[in-house]
Order: sequence, then structure tokens, then C-alpha cells
Amino acid sequence: MIGLTIDNKKVLVPKGTTVLEAARQLKIEVPTLCFDERMKPHGGCRLCLVEIAGMRRPVTSCTTPAEDGMVVQTKTEHLERLRKTTVELLLSDHPNDCMVCIRAGSCTLQELAYKYALRDNRFGGEMRDHNRIDENPFVLREQNKCVLCGLCVRVCDEIQGVTAIGYANRGFDTKICPPFEHDLDCEFCGQCVSVCPTGALSGKMWQGHPRHEGIVTTETTCAYCGCGCNITLHALGNEITRVSSRSDNHNRGWLCVKGRFGYEFINSGDRLTTPLIRREKGGELEPASWDEALGLVASKFREIKKKYGADALGGLASARCTNEENYMFQKLLRAAVGTNNVDHCARY
Repeated sequence: MIGLTIDNKKVLVPKGTTVLEAARQLKIEVPTLCFDERMKPHGGCRLCLVEIAGMRRPVTSCTTPAEDGMVVQTKTEHLERLRKTTVELLLSDHPNDCMVCIRAGSCTLQELAYKYALRDNRFGGEMRDHNRIDENPFVLREQNKCVLCGLCVRVCDEIQGVTAIGYANRGFDTKICPPFEHDLDCEFCGQCVSVCPTGALSGKMWQGHPRHEGIVTTETTCAYCGCGCNITLHALGNEITRVSSRSDNHNRGWLCVKGRFGYEFINSGDRLTTPLIRREKGGELEPASWDEALGLVASKFREIKKKYGADALGGLASARCTNEENYMFQKLLRAAVGTNNVDHCARY
């Protein structure tokens, strides 16, 4: 362990901890745009600048390792002026359409503008204009809102290992796009959408739904496979408007395309909401209670077992169930029914 002082507060941290991580351990808030604890430090936004005794100029706290005896200041007049100027420069090339932006109220850049009370911008000049509409059903790109933090590029590379997007051009013309500026055509996992701090990336399925007003969130578990990823459902009444996942979940906030965008089945008119049984041979399927339906299944199982033996029965487990549920299922077949005819598709 090493000891350092941040804003006159002492803290002990493991060797290899960055100054930013040490500050957050002390509940000291240092603004960032490009930092995500789940990925490698980047130091691109320059908002996490701190002053360290003995160093001639401010340094990025997210890329600077903490050292024993280090004395750090995170809030000085000079630092606040540098951060405010950085935000002003970002806003000078950013559309002022927060009123209709889907990320209003959950946008990091908007919060920084609020923090520094930036009603007007003293920097004028040309603004980038390279918006385009991708022909895909999931991800909406609004590049004019991009602040080039690189979070989307890094998550696609470091977490997904896909590298479907990257930086193109240089200087004022720099943009983030797929190779050769083609339409986005990838796994559509939406990891890039989840880490974007502005409205540059969002879900096309979210458009037209309320952003915050009347939205109720519910923590639950994704039902698409046995991984059991924790998800947060955002709902207005009985309609799901979007799906997200918190970074402190066991899946660290990462989801696949099914977990993030495959939620429309919930309100599908074809979805079964009650058990259906045939009360007469060859009859129509009719709604029934769970007790009646399960009782019918159990009685039919007993008839088959009595007439043909236990091995006339078998069970197919589902990869959508958890390991625990599948364990109970095979236990039911082996212990209660008395057969080893159990199989599983064993895939996602």
C-alpha cells in the first residue's frame, strides 16, 4: 500500500492505483468525459487534470499512477479555468438542441455545461457537419454530437474485440466511423451506445418515447440465455421503452444485442399470458389455470409411465434457463420420473 494526500485528505491505496481512482476513493469528484473504470485509461478529454506538487504543469489524473507521499490538488482556480475552457471548446462545435436530444437529463456534457454555468460561448467559428443515417434497425448515429472521447472505439476493441469503428481523418475533420465510412454493420451489441456520454449514439428503438417523465425502472434478469445478465427495464405504464444495465452488476453493464434491443416480444400480441390445454382429445386449446394445466401434465406423465415405463418419457432443458433451474429440471426427470433421458441444447 502507498499513501498520498489529495485536497488535504490522506488515503492509502494499492500500488498501481491511479490518482483519479484514489480521489474517488475519498469521494472527491473529478470531472471526466473519456474515463470508464471498466476500460484502460485514455486521458483524451483533459477534464480530469490535477496539480501535483513538484510537477511543472497539470496532469491527467486518470493516467497518472499514484505514488507514495504524493500531494495532489483537484480544485484550484487554475484547474477550474482550464476545465471550463475545455467544455466551452467542446460546446463551440456541438449542436444546441438539448430540448429534443434523447440524452437530455442523462448527458455528461450537459451536466458539465450546467456545472460551469455556460449559457453563452465565447468561441465561434465553423462547426462540423457530417451527420448521416445508417441503414440498420438498432443504432442511431448523430456524429455532430460526438466529442471524440473514444469510449465507443475502446469498448468495441477492448471489450467486444470487434473493432467495428475507429478514428478517421485528422484535426478538425476527425470523426469516428466504420472502415471507409460505410454504414455501421456489426454485432449491434449496443456497448458503444451504453458508454457514449452524449447523444451521439442512441438506440433507434428509443426514439419517440419519453426520456424521463413517467418512466419507472425495474431491476430484473435477462431471459435470453443462462448467463443471467442483470438488466434495468425502463417502462412507461406497461410498455418497455428501453433496456440498460448498471456497471456494478455481475455482467458489469455489458449486454448483447438480444439483451439490449430484443425486448419487443414483451408486448407482442402473440405472447402467451396464460396456460392453454385441450380438455378433450382433438379439441381446441383453451385457457386454464396453472394448477389445472400442471395437474393435467402430471396425470398424462403418470399414464405414460404406467403403460410404457419411465424411459418412454424424456426432457429437453432450455439454454434460456439458469443453471439452477436446469439442475432442478434434470432432478425432476431422474428422481421423480425415473429416467435419464435428459438433453440440453447447450448453446446461447
